[in-house]
Amino acid sequence: MRVGTVREVKNHEYRVGLTPESVREIAAHGHEVLVESGAGDGIGAFDADYVEAGATIVSTAAEVFAQCGLVVKVKEPQPAERAMLREGQVLFTYLHLAPDPEQTADLVKSGVTAIAYETVTGKGGGLPLLKPMSQVAGRMAIQAGATALQKATGGRGVLLGGVPGVLPGKVLVIGGGVVGFNAAQMAVGMGADVTVLDRDAEVLERLDNHFEGRAKTRFSNRSTVAQMIGEAELVIGAVLVPGAAAPRLVTREMLSTMKPGSVLVDVAIDQGGCFETSHATTHDDPTYVVDGIVHYCVANMPGAVSRTSTYALNNVTMPHALAIADAMEGPGGWQQALRDDPHLAAGLNVHAGKVVHPAVAQELGYDATSLAATLG
Repeated sequence: MRVGTVREVKNHEYRVGLTPESVREIAAHGHEVLVESGAGDGIGAFDADYVEAGATIVSTAAEVFAQCGLVVKVKEPQPAERAMLREGQVLFTYLHLAPDPEQTADLVKSGVTAIAYETVTGKGGGLPLLKPMSQVAGRMAIQAGATALQKATGGRGVLLGGVPGVLPGKVLVIGGGVVGFNAAQMAVGMGADVTVLDRDAEVLERLDNHFEGRAKTRFSNRSTVAQMIGEAELVIGAVLVPGAAAPRLVTREMLSTMKPGSVLVDVAIDQGGCFETSHATTHDDPTYVVDGIVHYCVANMPGAVSRTSTYALNNVTMPHALAIADAMEGPGGWQQALRDDPHLAAGLNVHAGKVVHPAVAQELGYDATSLAATLG
């Protein structure tokens, strides 16, 4: 089986689908690995490192897509990459299809089998292939928000931790999952006044026990969100509905209650965003202002800390990538890997011109093909 990875082409995306260490593991299983030249430069892993690990370096992404049965990436394939996908090929990467009808249509047209990191489930619950990037994004959200709050970058001019005699900045985290917990942890560490909202009483209890009063918790509903938005100087949107578009919890009308120069950081932007006024931005141009409120909506935040993010991601993706590659060498094909692991099977979003994931199909108006029928 030929397994390949390419240089990511999304704006300021420096992560890579396979580290040299991952290549070594795949090669040890008897597979051939193709790596586009320069794919690992953004994490300090150069062509020579990949060759030493057992990879073959090719000049272009087109060679990888043309020759490899399994392509392992980080971000969703961009239009030029989607044009190179083909039937019978397996793509293993983040997809975030629900808010992206164009990508979904292209994947359906290509006939590719697309398995999404963000919908693979865990034995103990949760989304283990999304978790490390959620941890990174949650922590980065506070760094990004703190920078955006500076007057020189268009913010209110607030230091989150305050100083003796001056109150700290108020941080509101909407969502108490992995992103929200990590954001709260960073904000508390900086000395901010932190409140976390969630609709799950068990999540609120767990957060309350962990922070021991250093962060406050409140049950989330429309009234609470509207009230707390008006008090906050930094708001972190950290909500997730697996496979589906994020709910719009903060309306444009609510912005009028906020202090001018306050900041919204929408970590849910990959799934369409949880603020009504959100639209995706890039690391080149990360913020914009609506009604006096600074919005930070970079869709690939962890790409800025590419080495940390890549190694954290490979730690959780590699067992699945190996399982898929090994199965593709056997009589059961990639389907066997999914039959053997229902958690990996939950990652199947598109196959042979059909949408398989029910949340994606419902969001975008496709007739979902059943997973059982797809796997035979």
